[in-house]
Amino acid sequence: MVTEIKSKTILNHVKQPDNWFGLKYNMNIYRGCQHQCIYCDSRSECYRLGDLAQLRVKVNALELLEDVLPRKRMLGTIGFGSMNDAYMPIEKEYRLVRGALEIISSQGFPIHILTKSDLVLRDLDLIQGIGKVYAAVSFTVTTADDSLAGIIEPGAPRPSARFQAMQALSEEGILTGVTMMPVLPFLEDDPENIRGIVREAKKHGASYIIPAFGVTLRTGSRDYFYQKLDVHFPGMKDKYLQAFGQSYQCGVPNWRELSEVFKVEMQDAGLEMRIPIYKPRKKSRAIPQLPLFED
Repeated sequence: MVTEIKSKTILNHVKQPDNWFGLKYNMNIYRGCQHQCIYCDSRSECYRLGDLAQLRVKVNALELLEDVLPRKRMLGTIGFGSMNDAYMPIEKEYRLVRGALEIISSQGFPIHILTKSDLVLRDLDLIQGIGKVYAAVSFTVTTADDSLAGIIEPGAPRPSARFQAMQALSEEGILTGVTMMPVLPFLEDDPENIRGIVREAKKHGASYIIPAFGVTLRTGSRDYFYQKLDVHFPGMKDKYLQAFGQSYQCGVPNWRELSEVFKVEMQDAGLEMRIPIYKPRKKSRAIPQLPLFED
């Protein structure tokens, strides 16, 4: 189900400092997500998003962005993908992300896109232009196994498609890499899975991999995750309950082993464990605003 809504705001400030991606602002043009990853933290009750399968489209997003962006005094990285994936299939129809990139490009702001979708290649021309300031595209990859990904990330393009998109971006000079998070305990915490992700990332032009060896579970997201474990991995929920109880942070039990495997593979591949970031700065001059719509 898709509902069109009008939002009061579109650009949010990120708590500083953001040591992960260097974001100054973030933006969610859609609410809900079609990728339906079983571990998604956005299902947590604290966010009050409700059923993520109920999509809401902020149809006035571009007008809001065109109004607010020229008034920002600080140039800082705008993040896409904090609460959902900006490149869900619905973006093919609404093209609001592309419209937002056009506005951002006209104002000279940097971007970071976090996605699981090869649809990002559609906007390569705009990303290249923004990249003259700063542009990064990070692909979330939790497993290199397409079959396993089809279960835990049922609505998202498979990892093999993400790696192909990564290679296409890299070949065009775009800063790109992997966010290897979450690594699900008892499902993805195999050293061979970690090796596979690093090797595929290197093969397809990644510059960095940012890891997190575990998953976060809160009320709402935990309930949904356990329901899906019962369906697809009988008995796995009991292992989680025994290992983590009601804990928010659920780190993989063998994190020391995985960390060492990861470190060795990264050194061999010559990849970085952090992403080069754009440091926010004051606008040095007014950037002329281009019209969003032609007459």
